[in-house]
Amino acid sequence: MKIIIQAPDFKAREELINFVQDNVSKLALLSERILESRVFLKLDKSDTKENKICEIKLVIPGQDLFASKQSNTFEDALMQTIEAVKPQVERWKDSKRSRESLDSFEAEEA
Repeated sequence: MKIIIQAPDFKAREELINFVQDNVSKLALLSERILESRVFLKLDKSDTKENKICEIKLVIPGQDLFASKQSNTFEDALMQTIEAVKPQVERWKDSKRSRESLDSFEAEEA
């Protein structure tokens, strides 16, 4: 899985980039069909401490999955976003299995 990290509002530290790569790469264990992960780190222009936003887009053939979370650190926002996208991958895998079993059932009927 290819990992693309974008941080247009600031220069990301090497430690943050490594943290993102280490944790996002674990999403590849959920499905070999995930082709690419796009991680977008940005700063919200609010006065609150929770102004760090992390967005993850997983590129999967036929459907892209997306999650976004906001927190007071990028690391925390990243972990929350990963936890939000995991169930989406599981649902996608379940629906894929359902379609495959339906296709095989229809093939048996024919």
